[in-house]
Amino acid sequence: MKLNYHHLYYFWMVARTGHLTRAAKMLHVSQSALSGQIRKLEDSLGHELFIRESRKLTLSEAGRMAFSYAEEIFRHGEELTALFASGSQPNREVMRIGAVATLSRNFQEAFLQPLLGREDLELCLQSGHIDELLRRLSAHRLDIVLSNQPVRGSEQNPWRSRLIARQPVSIIGPPGAAIGKGFPDFLTGRSLIVPGPESNIRQGFDQLCEYHRIYPSISAEVDDMAMMRLLTRDSGHYAVLPPVVVRDELKSGALTDYGALPGVFEEFYAISIRRRFEKPALRELLSQPAENFLVNPVIDHSD
Repeated sequence: MKLNYHHLYYFWMVARTGHLTRAAKMLHVSQSALSGQIRKLEDSLGHELFIRESRKLTLSEAGRMAFSYAEEIFRHGEELTALFASGSQPNREVMRIGAVATLSRNFQEAFLQPLLGREDLELCLQSGHIDELLRRLSAHRLDIVLSNQPVRGSEQNPWRSRLIARQPVSIIGPPGAAIGKGFPDFLTGRSLIVPGPESNIRQGFDQLCEYHRIYPSISAEVDDMAMMRLLTRDSGHYAVLPPVVVRDELKSGALTDYGALPGVFEEFYAISIRRRFEKPALRELLSQPAENFLVNPVIDHSD
């Protein structure tokens, strides 16, 4: 059997965009013609590449494998064009990394540190809601998703959540308060900035307060860690935060860590799809110890 690369290219474009109509417009062909070309490719391969549900197209298991090969084939085609155009071969590995929008920027930067500045690597960083990032991951438009919560995979979406680090959550605030008081006495009379109610940190904190029968004064609920960092730094209030979020402020003395909250943790997950061949850069990221990118980590690399 000879593979029809014209058909494969059409399939690749639909898989990349995730939308038949959009891909047809980009390719300047009719939707019916594009659908017919993909059907011919499926017939020649002997497998359905898409799961068709009303107007939605989702890559099947065979489709994910075909897309992975198509990505390599057409990336090499782009390199060939660049070689003849410039006389030099780029040969750069591309890493596409997604991160939940509320995830600490300090954590992301420190986690990606081994890849920064490499001439042979192109980093493509995207942020968004976990649902949208997982759709991109399933369509092979991302290599990995960084999140503070795990996801459950299925036969249709074989996601794998790997716990890469776990850090205690502390009471963080301006310097100068008496450190002798521990939890929960330290919270008496203090206004707190806390994560939003959907956060795992907030849920753990609320359970801890309920157990000790304390009712802290909440000055602000904030979903975004970057905003929590700014408010904690500038408002004079105390915050329920993982130390990594305010790593620089703790080092400079602008803020103080008044102690970890017992049993409350921030967990960091790397979500990927099982593949036969894992990119070397991805292996490098996942093999680094948690102390490289966290403050006071609780190390746990279980899957």
